[in-house]
Amino acid sequence: MSCRLPGANSPDQLWELLRRGVDATSETPAQRYDAPALRATGPGGLAGSRAGYVDGIADFDADFFAMSTAEATALDPQQRLLLMCAWEAFEDSGLVPARLRGSRTGVFVGNSRADFLETALQRGLSSATATQLGNVRSLLSARLSHFFDLRGPSVVVDTACSSALTAVHQAVQSLRSGEIPVAVVAGVNLPLRPDEAAMMSHAGAMSADGRSRFGSAEADGHAPADAVAVVVLKPLETALADGDRVRAVIAGSAVGNDGRSSDSVLNPSLDGQLDVLRWAYRDARVEPSAVDFVEAHGSGSPLLDPLELTALGEVMGTSRSPRQPLLVGSVKSNLGHAEAAGGLVGLIKAALCLEHRQVPPSLHAGLPRTDVDWTGLSIPRALTDIPARAIAGVSAQGSSALNAHVVLRSAEPAPRTPDDGTRWPLVLSARTPEALAELTRAYAEHLAGPGTAFPVRDLCRSAALRRTRFEHQAVAIGATHRELVQSLTTGSTPELDRFLGAESVDRGGLFGPGPNVPLPTYPWQARRCWPGEEPAGDDPAEWLLGKHARTGFDEDSALADIGIDSLAKLQLLVELQQRTGHEVDPEQLAALRTVGQLHAWARELMEVSR
Repeated sequence: MSCRLPGANSPDQLWELLRRGVDATSETPAQRYDAPALRATGPGGLAGSRAGYVDGIADFDADFFAMSTAEATALDPQQRLLLMCAWEAFEDSGLVPARLRGSRTGVFVGNSRADFLETALQRGLSSATATQLGNVRSLLSARLSHFFDLRGPSVVVDTACSSALTAVHQAVQSLRSGEIPVAVVAGVNLPLRPDEAAMMSHAGAMSADGRSRFGSAEADGHAPADAVAVVVLKPLETALADGDRVRAVIAGSAVGNDGRSSDSVLNPSLDGQLDVLRWAYRDARVEPSAVDFVEAHGSGSPLLDPLELTALGEVMGTSRSPRQPLLVGSVKSNLGHAEAAGGLVGLIKAALCLEHRQVPPSLHAGLPRTDVDWTGLSIPRALTDIPARAIAGVSAQGSSALNAHVVLRSAEPAPRTPDDGTRWPLVLSARTPEALAELTRAYAEHLAGPGTAFPVRDLCRSAALRRTRFEHQAVAIGATHRELVQSLTTGSTPELDRFLGAESVDRGGLFGPGPNVPLPTYPWQARRCWPGEEPAGDDPAEWLLGKHARTGFDEDSALADIGIDSLAKLQLLVELQQRTGHEVDPEQLAALRTVGQLHAWARELMEVSR
């Protein structure tokens, strides 16, 4: 699992936020839009100016993904953050991306907006260049498939607010059928424009103060939230055989549309929700009364909440002991409503609850709704323990009338073999010296903190076998966590240098079989990439090379070899025409082959324009 959420850039940070009952919503940043100016009543105004925002949506490690600054700047931040989160999810799962190249791995992305593209197109036809073709929504999944060379199905799922959980269901079906061996499932939502919030405000669906009061008599709607969330799925039997880190098990799932069981396509239906809940638990072969916790859709809607709670009570709240009601919560009370990504955020929360054997409080619940029969149901107001082997449900509902529900159960804990005094090598690597230094610090902190819960052998084995090996490397060695930390901080020795240089070392044979355990993820060397913020420069050739080219070139370097492709040349063409006011012959530009030829051609063009 991996995520970028308001107040949390990892599942661990999310759990800490949930455990402490933090409300991570905030006022709308001025960089998004002028929310205070849009606060008004009637059509065209916003009900509130508070929502859930992710910090640093413009930050991206372009070099890691072999992109120039210009390419990264022109790319929808939804795609950029999705690339980094997908890499982190692979690391968390212990799957080395290179070993999936050419495989039939599937990619399923829940998404319903393309605000970055729409903002560019609203500037007029001059902005409708070929560059924007890279930002159409279908590229969200295709970008992952292309970068990681994954050959299975690659789809964007849009069922409004149930998109990401529907994507989970589709991935599960593909895995069960044997169509794919692995699935990458994501939910992405970055609201960069006020249009949809204004529309929802006009419909009376937005909270005036940006707080989702699920289950409360004072609920008045939701506030939108940023979210990028990724999970990696494999068949359980295969994952266990491969020694993967299993964080939770999907026991079953179902999706279904309300059809004409409601009076309008936009109005929710109790019958539709009842159907999907029953189908999901039948698919999971789980008795609904055995469920310990449900992460509800829980948006804080006065219309949706009572129907959802009534459906949960009817299917799962009966035949229960009064001392063990069904716990029902909503992460939206902490973060806001992540819309198309909301279901996957809920699934990650539910998986964390199963791991930690606790359900965190649901915020802003206030006085319970009087139009709900609370028999058998309870919204947790404090951190509440659940059994070690628990069952959880996750719900999502879309304005498309598409309901989704996924059933999770706790994973069996991986066996741990105590350390026996053997000194093990801990191998670290990164793309740059700066990233390696940062990774070393992260490992030292991990080994002195949460990493102490795992045997040294398993930590070293996971680092050696379950991480990508990059060109900049370091090795620590030790029999205890303290010795590894000391080795990391004192630097390399001849013994360690020999290990690094020994490409023929059988690392699998060295460590033997064992489980994959949690480790720090890659330390991104991100920089801000945002349209309009890049310096133009006086020399158009230098502008092009500075934005598009990879480092380490000279006048004789071939443009194609340093990243100046046809798209980069097209951007230069537009830049030159805007600067000079003259038409530029695209055939002359296309004929250029080297850096020297580009410099000479650009100088001649600028001289003519003067």
